[in-house]
Amino acid sequence: MGVPDTSGAGNRRGVADGVRLVVRALVYVAVGGVALVVIATVGSVLGPMVALDIATPAMAAWWTVFTAVVVQGIPFLLLGTVVSAAIGAFVPERVFRRVLPKNPALAVPVAGAAGVVLPGCECASVPVADSLMRRGVAPAAALAFLLSAPAINPVVLVATSIAFPGNPAMVGARLVASLATAVVMGWLWVRFGREEWLPGIAARRKGGSGTTGTGTEAAAGPGGWRGFRDGLQHDFLHAGGFLVLGAAAAATFNILVPRSLLDVFTGSPWLSVLLLAVLAVVLCVCSEADAFVAASLTGFSPTARLAFMVVGPMVDLKLIALQAGTFGRAFAVRFSAVTWVVAVVSSGVVGWWLL
Repeated sequence: MGVPDTSGAGNRRGVADGVRLVVRALVYVAVGGVALVVIATVGSVLGPMVALDIATPAMAAWWTVFTAVVVQGIPFLLLGTVVSAAIGAFVPERVFRRVLPKNPALAVPVAGAAGVVLPGCECASVPVADSLMRRGVAPAAALAFLLSAPAINPVVLVATSIAFPGNPAMVGARLVASLATAVVMGWLWVRFGREEWLPGIAARRKGGSGTTGTGTEAAAGPGGWRGFRDGLQHDFLHAGGFLVLGAAAAATFNILVPRSLLDVFTGSPWLSVLLLAVLAVVLCVCSEADAFVAASLTGFSPTARLAFMVVGPMVDLKLIALQAGTFGRAFAVRFSAVTWVVAVVSSGVVGWWLL
């Protein structure tokens, strides 16, 4: 008598186990994200009232700004971590090698233009860019995608057109200035970037993230279902903490800087550009909502408001915190500083040209 073939049953059990792992991870993260949103929303309603009773109106305002930033960022952070975990677990490295040109200088504009397909904000772009680097994508291309995705995706462009009705030039200016900034930063990394500024990326790529397992994991791709679950949980919890820190810093700035100080700069076109570029960093407005904030700043020039919308999705406090937590503080300081300068110059040139 022959030995019964149990390989088919074993494979089916492996697939079932993998599906259960993924469903369990998604449930944990979704429930956790919903719980955070509910807690933050309830806190934003009750917090100011409690603060007024026990402290001052300034504390109530701080709590309102803090919870607003957190509530805006959590859904897109969840989206980004899901995409990041899926890329790390299921997408082979050879896919990216086929899609992107081998020459990093040519891969940068391709990756920058690809940012239009991800409807997310800066909270989502950091874990996705990190995952792309781990999968073998050139850092210059991944960083160009990181900058362009929150700034030129369809949701942001539609929101900008709604915030500036009858002014398509503002939508075009935002698209051109943001894409130009992302591509220039990618090319600058090709020319001046150093591997040691991204500690851990090379080590993780050499550590077997692209190895193939057996059974279900081999069928699913690098990392398999268990890798997807572990990556999803780690990235969401890790990046969420830095989102909270950035939100707290933005709320603190809103309370400490008086409105009268801001009014001093509105009379000068160039000072107003620099002021709104700085405000974009500290206010941490989500890229899907910043156009409406910019449209409300009627005392400032169109170029200054363009700078606010170009700088914000690329350099703000919560994004700097996310980059520091993901790539290291040395990288975050250098990259954010240069990106701010390039974004301001790009906004000034495009604003002078189109607006």
